[in-house]
Amino acid sequence: MAQSLNKTVEFHTTGVSYLGVGGKVGKMLLGNAAFEFYADTNVENYIQIPWAEIEQIGANVRGHKISRHFEIFTKESKFLFASKDSGKILKIAREKLGNDKVVKLPTLLQTIGQKIKNLFAKK
Repeated sequence: MAQSLNKTVEFHTTGVSYLGVGGKVGKMLLGNAAFEFYADTNVENYIQIPWAEIEQIGANVRGHKISRHFEIFTKESKFLFASKDSGKILKIAREKLGNDKVVKLPTLLQTIGQKIKNLFAKK
């Protein structure tokens, strides 16, 4: 049986985890100790990331609209999630982690533009 790291849960919502092949729909729990994801199909298939291990969390932002996809970066790996409540999730993460660890990720066009710019840069 999966044991939660959190003593109290501040926010819970449904979302998708893109770890492995395909997406897994499940519940996201944000609590006092960790960010947790539990898949609906199998509760034993879970992801628990303590707030202390998160180096960055970010999403694409256009104007005042936040993308539903967000990424969590740790020392070992990168996790991709999607939720309709990604703005609330990032707001709670900002309270737990601080302003410097919640970042705005580049869009696809910005990433491609930077790669092209780097190709033609003088070395």
